[in-house]
Amino acid sequence: MITSLRGKLIKKSPTEISVEVNNVGYLVFISISTFENLPSINSEVFIYTYLVVREDAHLLFGFISEEEREMFKLLITVSGIGPKIAQTILSGSKPNEIQHFISIGDISALTSTPGIGRKTAERLVVELKDKMLKLNFGTSATITSPSIRSEAINALISLGYNKSKSESIVIKILSENKNSGMTIENLLKLSLKQTAKDKS
Repeated sequence: MITSLRGKLIKKSPTEISVEVNNVGYLVFISISTFENLPSINSEVFIYTYLVVREDAHLLFGFISEEEREMFKLLITVSGIGPKIAQTILSGSKPNEIQHFISIGDISALTSTPGIGRKTAERLVVELKDKMLKLNFGTSATITSPSIRSEAINALISLGYNKSKSESIVIKILSENKNSGMTIENLLKLSLKQTAKDKS
């Protein structure tokens, strides 16, 4: 089992990275949350990993923290939640937010993630609620319900922007305003201004 990688970051995107370790390149699938915390290209990177073995492929998933990896491992134990959907959930919310949503049964927050319907959200609550109550992911931290990042991305998509473009714009705005107490209204305004700049 590959549990972590330390090497040179040679390529990155919001969903995957390439890490060179001893002249071997590893393709690693990541969440947007992990992407936001990566160093620049050609810098050294350390990332926690989890190997998913399937009949047709071995897929390596990467995480910026042990908490994110632990949440991923819990999510994929739920019926109907595969690695890609778990990755999407982690892209929309932080581990402590997911823990909070499931612990209190906040179905509306869980269904704000693309691909998560009401039945799947209900299964998450039923199957993981007890486990979530035993975790210590810092639930006393500020919780956004639902994540303003997911809400902003979904809003841009509904306005006609493609998913990839919407994600990159929102990530850019949030990374430039990390300590400003961003609200969904401000995030959307800044995102729309950015799309207008990109078009001009």
